Amino acid sequence: MNSSGIPEIPPSVFEELLVNALIHRDYLVNATIRLFIFDDRIEIISPGHLPNNLTVEKIRSGISNIRNPILVSYLAKGLLPYKGLGSGIKRALEDWPDISFTDDREGSMFIATVHRKELGDAGLAEKTSQKSTQKIIELMQNDPAITIADLALRIGITEWAIKKQIRKMKAQGRIQRIGPDKGGRWQATE
Repeated sequence: MNSSGIPEIPPSVFEELLVNALIHRDYLVNATIRLFIFDDRIEIISPGHLPNNLTVEKIRSGISNIRNPILVSYLAKGLLPYKGLGSGIKRALEDWPDISFTDDREGSMFIATVHRKELGDAGLAEKTSQKSTQKIIELMQNDPAITIADLALRIGITEWAIKKQIRKMKAQGRIQRIGPDKGGRWQATE
């Protein structure tokens, strides 16, 4: 079984923002809640702008305005994770301060943007790939009959990622498969 790893952004941030999107959205607007994941940010778009005189500054400070009181009453009964009225945005910001909010009154939507941290070194992914490649070669040298599933389990990445690395290493002439897929063996040329 592959490890789930450490989340880039705390799950509590998404719990708070998604619960807010479900509970405080404008159900008179015929649109869905949307979640977009980009390289540099994650956007949660909720139909309807902030109600009445509510502003982004006010919700950042914990002031709320209940748009859907019946839903909030069910929320308080345990239907969804609930930790107190008007405190969800503040908790999300405590766990991940780099969140911005846009109250788009013209487009009738509210957007929560969770900004992702840069990985710093552009070559980080390549370094991780090199480490995986080296681990694959070492495991193949120790057990030439090792399967892709076993490699994925031992290294902690997906079988798809292992297959991608193997294709790359075969093209570079670093490894080769001797015999059939079942019953064959790996030979590392390094």
